[in-house]
Amino acid sequence: MANTQKSTRKSIRKLNPLRLAIVVGVFLCLILIGSATGLVLYSIKDMPAWNPTVLQPNLPSNIYDKDKNEITSIYVENRVPIQFDKIPDKVVKAFLSIEDIRFYEHKGLDLRRIVGALLADIKAGKAAQGASTITQQLVKRAFLSPEKTMKRKIQEAVLAVQIERRFTKDQIFEMYLNQIYFGEGAYGIQSASQVYFGQDVKDLNLEEAAMLAGLPKAPNNYDPFKDMEAGTKRRNIVLESMVRYEFITRAEADAAEAKTVTLTGTKAKQYDTYKFPYFVDYITDTLIAKYGEDKVYKGGLKVYTTLDPKIQTYAEQAMANPKNFPQSKTDDKGVIQPQAAVVVLDPHTGYIKAVVGGRDHKQKRQFNRATDALRQPGSAFKPVAVYGPAIERGQAPADVVDDTLTKFGSYTYKNYDGKYRGMITYRKAVAYSVNVAAVKVMKETGIIKSLNFAKKLGISSLVMSETNPNRNDENLSSALGGLTWGVKPLELAAAYGAFDNDGVYIQPTAIIKVEDRDGNIIDQVTPKKTIAMKKTTAYLITSMMESAVDYGTATSASLGSRPVAGKTGTTSDDKDAWFAGYTPELVCVVWMGHDDPKHMNKVYGGSYPAKIWRYIMSKSLSGVPVKEFQKPDGIVLATVCSKSGKLPGDTCPKEDLVSDVFAKGTVPSMHCEGHTPVEVCAESSQLPTDKCPQRVTMFFLNGKEPTDTCKTHVGQPLPPPKPGTPVCNDPLHGGILYLALIPGPTEQGGCPPEVVQNKVFSEGQAPTAYCDIPEHQLTPKPPEDTGSPGTQDTPNTTTPVNSPGPDKPNKPNKP
Repeated sequence: MANTQKSTRKSIRKLNPLRLAIVVGVFLCLILIGSATGLVLYSIKDMPAWNPTVLQPNLPSNIYDKDKNEITSIYVENRVPIQFDKIPDKVVKAFLSIEDIRFYEHKGLDLRRIVGALLADIKAGKAAQGASTITQQLVKRAFLSPEKTMKRKIQEAVLAVQIERRFTKDQIFEMYLNQIYFGEGAYGIQSASQVYFGQDVKDLNLEEAAMLAGLPKAPNNYDPFKDMEAGTKRRNIVLESMVRYEFITRAEADAAEAKTVTLTGTKAKQYDTYKFPYFVDYITDTLIAKYGEDKVYKGGLKVYTTLDPKIQTYAEQAMANPKNFPQSKTDDKGVIQPQAAVVVLDPHTGYIKAVVGGRDHKQKRQFNRATDALRQPGSAFKPVAVYGPAIERGQAPADVVDDTLTKFGSYTYKNYDGKYRGMITYRKAVAYSVNVAAVKVMKETGIIKSLNFAKKLGISSLVMSETNPNRNDENLSSALGGLTWGVKPLELAAAYGAFDNDGVYIQPTAIIKVEDRDGNIIDQVTPKKTIAMKKTTAYLITSMMESAVDYGTATSASLGSRPVAGKTGTTSDDKDAWFAGYTPELVCVVWMGHDDPKHMNKVYGGSYPAKIWRYIMSKSLSGVPVKEFQKPDGIVLATVCSKSGKLPGDTCPKEDLVSDVFAKGTVPSMHCEGHTPVEVCAESSQLPTDKCPQRVTMFFLNGKEPTDTCKTHVGQPLPPPKPGTPVCNDPLHGGILYLALIPGPTEQGGCPPEVVQNKVFSEGQAPTAYCDIPEHQLTPKPPEDTGSPGTQDTPNTTTPVNSPGPDKPNKPNKP
């Protein structure tokens, strides 16, 4: 037994390490060979069937409208095949030097290059160098998907060898140069030569040939139309490679590198026109962002969109009509100014019905002001960032705010017309676009809460303090649309759409479905929906904006019996003018301004933008039955005092009582504490001077009576009014007190001064009925007789205190 154990231990000690290593190595090699063989077999099994027709040119992508009628095809016929013997030797050498120097030596795979690329990758710690031959690149574009997997690489290698067996080197090179993508929708060397340089490939010089040879690696990155510096650097790399392989001399390369390439191709001069260009451009940009240029321009996609050709046509007609614009001129870039943009969408689906990004369209995928321009929204931002969040937190259209000259911090906020109305309801503040009221409402609601509400409505350009502590939108100027960057017309349209859609925000979309060349659905778009506010909030904001159209700053957008809600917006420096509005069926936003922002004379949101809006919407809705905005459950009607926002008190004048809509639970429960009549200047609502042309008696809440003398008409202040309430104590009243009738500047009659007494009453004790003695009643003053025969009466042209004016907020500075 002992001898056996000794023998075992001795055998273990004699185990040869070298032999063990050989055995393990062989075992691992067998596993590796087996795995590699399995992977190769698996890859070959799934490899696309050999089909030479795949090497033919690819298909264009077709775009369809909402009724599945074709609008256009993207870059149809933008490939011009060319025979290999027509391609200059310098072009061939440029491609060989930068893409595959041993092309005419290998059989589809360049093993030396593969090893070199592997070592370079190991040294760099990442994929730093490619190893694909020209043949492999042709295979990748013709047969395979762009995914980077080992399986695809194996398939690529096998197919490359098959191509090499079936075609000559010159044939492969010809297919490659006719197949590859050069950017700007150009496929093949001949099309690229025309697109970039406006000439046939046979006429290219050395630096132009090198520029084109450098594009296939990353067409979007090296596109000289988009980035001349990057394109030139890439060209020079090609030239240096040609020197390295002795295709050109050092002197030829230096001369070519010293030259600036001039782009004289079709991109710079002309392009094939196509229907609805701005909408098509937006679709194209959206597709490229998702699928890449290569798939969009040659993938044979079928793209079904939300475009309504009738609405799009009306929008383009409005934008092409010079009568819808102020006096215009062409800027130094050849673009007519001022410019404008239009977006129309369905608020209930988020489908974009029309997009017009400018007054003219001169090249493919040019700047689209409707979808890409960030501009200051002015007062059009008030419903989104001021009154929407205020109503959402429980305020009501009949709530009041004190419209007086106001200073917050070092900045004084002013109204566009220099007039101040005292206590004013939210509804009137929206209708007449009162700036001071908007600032105070935002301050009461909270700036952060207000901006967060706007972000829920899809406004993505707001800058918050956590992103930029030094320059952001967390200030009261945001209430007036004074933003760091501004807003895009498309985003503002979608935000207004939420008010028109029971408070549900829908991310706008222009694409419904995308199919590949075989009819397979690769994308079925379902717009994202978010409940941004209560249904009652959306309805109340809509009701307030209806007032702006009914009697406020937006009357020029009225569609007659058809209900319209909308808001004007004009920056104080008149650089941007907006009208954003909607009916129960459609939302439309119109912006107007110079590309390089500058003052526009007499251009307001309620002028040209509203005119364009009215044309588009009246045409689009022609024949559509009129329907009202749907009132949700939870809306009630109540009468309140328009000076206090509370239930009427005993002394509230009848003219100050308003009936308005409320969300259930927000009707005030307290009564108005009382009013005091004060004679004030009709324009400034301040105590009058002897220079004030018109004076009126206004009722103010107790404790809110004006104390400042009129600054509009500087003069000597009038004697202060007697304290108390003027009452008529004429004996004919039999000892009962009645409110005295005091004539205004355009009235005569009234209670004689000798029977008028100012009397102080305790709360609730003042009379509410006015004097009813016939001889004391007020009558209008007759027009003054100038004594000039044949003259007509001139109507009073003084603007009443509550008259609407152009919607022009003060210049938004940071408070």
